[in-house]
Amino acid sequence: MNRQLFYFSVISLTLSACSSVDSKRAQGDFDYAKKQESKEFVVPENLDKPTRKQQFAITSIVNTRGPVGEEMDIRAPSLVLPLADSSRTIPESADPIIWFDKVLEDRSLLTFVKDALIGQLTSDGVNYNTVNVDPKKNDEVGGTTEIIESQWYHQEVETGWLFKEIEQSISMRFRYEFYLKPHGRSLSLKVSLIDYMKTDMRGGTKTIDPIDKQRVEMAMLNEVIGQVDYNYRLQQRESRLVRANQKLVTISENRAAENAYAVEMSLDNLWDNMPIFFENHGFTITDLNENDKIYYVDFVKPTMSLWASIWGDDRPVIELNDAKYQFVLAPIEDDSLRTSVTIYDANGEPLPLSVLELIFPVMEKGLSFKNIY
Repeated sequence: MNRQLFYFSVISLTLSACSSVDSKRAQGDFDYAKKQESKEFVVPENLDKPTRKQQFAITSIVNTRGPVGEEMDIRAPSLVLPLADSSRTIPESADPIIWFDKVLEDRSLLTFVKDALIGQLTSDGVNYNTVNVDPKKNDEVGGTTEIIESQWYHQEVETGWLFKEIEQSISMRFRYEFYLKPHGRSLSLKVSLIDYMKTDMRGGTKTIDPIDKQRVEMAMLNEVIGQVDYNYRLQQRESRLVRANQKLVTISENRAAENAYAVEMSLDNLWDNMPIFFENHGFTITDLNENDKIYYVDFVKPTMSLWASIWGDDRPVIELNDAKYQFVLAPIEDDSLRTSVTIYDANGEPLPLSVLELIFPVMEKGLSFKNIY
């Protein structure tokens, strides 16, 4: 994973002390900050005072404790970036908190996000500790709380060309607090900076500016969110590969121990899709029995035309004799997601295993419907 987002935030702290232009502070003319308040407009007694609307009144309660002029921090506020699937933020909240909703039904949401965090720390080369949480706290909040604390992140700034020396060093530790709702489908993650040390030419300090603290917390949280998103993408890629390589059609037996095809699809879905298979492979439906799930078909082997071979539109041909057949669909035992397809000839005899194996390459592609869905 790319760590530039986190390092950029850290470097922005370290470069501020050694740069001639402070990118955190406003530049320019600040004479306005020294201007005296003008006197209130006085209306002579013999004249009517103009109408004053209270909605335009300026309050006399002004916060004078904040920075003014060049002391003002002009950097844009940091934001939590909900990039991962089903992640969301709390509207109008400045806290470094993200909410995840369950995406993978077969995976624990808490475990999945924790694994992403641990993977993030491991790739950064930082160890971590698990903090024991009092079970009473979980009862109070009505959910599950888990806490992980990182060891030290170190960042150094070197100067010099031939002989390098460390001009500034910053170290930070973070706390990651998870809260899982009782139903297990929503999880929050909060990141807090718990320890900070900075050493430069002017000495050392353990105090960080509140705005800088918020920025590094946001940056770290966004790194974890990015790792969760990356893990989701890996899982989706793995699932696609499994589906692509999955054998959806195999040679098996029906409930009567007759040779048949087993299709990884529910009985109703396969029944609805069979007309597509027939149309594409030379079968014509002459009758059907929906109660017993039987298709009565006539088969005429398709002929490959010259134009089809030129334009690449020719379809694979099933090596069967031109005749009448029955396709009987039935569930396989108690498995509602697998269906047997038994093919009977005009005499009501199931096709032998040798024939099923001969036509299997075409039947496998046709009954899996891979070229359609």
